[in-house]
Amino acid sequence: MLKRLLALTPLLLLVVATARAQPAAEFYKGKNIELYIGYSVGGGYDIYARLLARHMGKHLPGNPTLVPKNMEGAGSLRLANWLYRVAPKDGTAFGTIGRGIPFDPLLGGKGAQFKATEFGWIGSANDEVSVCAAWGTSPITRFEDLYTRELIVGGTGATADTDFFPKIVNGVLGTKMRVISGYPGGNDITLAMQRGEVHGRCGWSWSSIKTNHPTWVKDGTLKLLVQLSLDKHEDLPNVPVIMEKVKTDEQRAILRLVFARQVMGRPFLAPPGVPAERMALLRKAFMETMKDREFLAEAEKMKLEITPVSGEKVQDLVAEVYRTPGAIVQKAVEAVK
Repeated sequence: MLKRLLALTPLLLLVVATARAQPAAEFYKGKNIELYIGYSVGGGYDIYARLLARHMGKHLPGNPTLVPKNMEGAGSLRLANWLYRVAPKDGTAFGTIGRGIPFDPLLGGKGAQFKATEFGWIGSANDEVSVCAAWGTSPITRFEDLYTRELIVGGTGATADTDFFPKIVNGVLGTKMRVISGYPGGNDITLAMQRGEVHGRCGWSWSSIKTNHPTWVKDGTLKLLVQLSLDKHEDLPNVPVIMEKVKTDEQRAILRLVFARQVMGRPFLAPPGVPAERMALLRKAFMETMKDREFLAEAEKMKLEITPVSGEKVQDLVAEVYRTPGAIVQKAVEAVK
């Protein structure tokens, strides 16, 4: 048996090498590309990914079909690890994960089994602004209330935005948010607020609120406390931005490190090792989809923000964040603890 396997090895290597060298147009023809989503069905990441899946295939040679699949767990950390270690590296699988997950190894997150700079970053569907919000029945009505009163917020995983953002704000600015973690996705946190299990959510994409609950701010169902970004969103001129609350240069540096990730609001990434030609085609197809009339019409109907960031820019941003001085990174880690 061993001799037979050894005899077949050169043939198997030839088959693999031929597949990798196959021209991209021929490679993708008639194939399915699996688009993995690191959260449960119905949340913002899921909605963006499924919209992309309906349109991106026509911008790839051979017009492959994109098949969305949910792989929830640990705020999408499970998917990030799987993409890095297990997923096929031939361009037939990519995914979308929480924008903060790539920085887990840098900020001391447990369980990360990847090097973020080695992923193939395809692009981001928008440059995101997140918010902290309190449920309408909560006594918390403005950000300053968080200094003296506790707000129980829902989370999806230890290093997901929903968990990390309130912890970093607590640690740096001294607010009193308590995180109840372990929800499969953002939609589950919303249901938990409706059931009274939690009273708010911090690290909630404004684009998701506009898409899924467009009337909730106007009718008082939600109270927006602060914007978690470096700059204000044009929709929210009267909601303070977190950078307005800092009191020292050190606080400003830590929060800049954390909230720089908002630029890659809805990131899509491929496993390391995808052939360069196929990686280039995935990036090109992604950006062409972001300008596709049918895609944009559907996004507008769904009230989704589309402010795309190229894969090259996302790749550069990840590398830049990993060059942050160690002293600032350590302060951020200590703030979360």
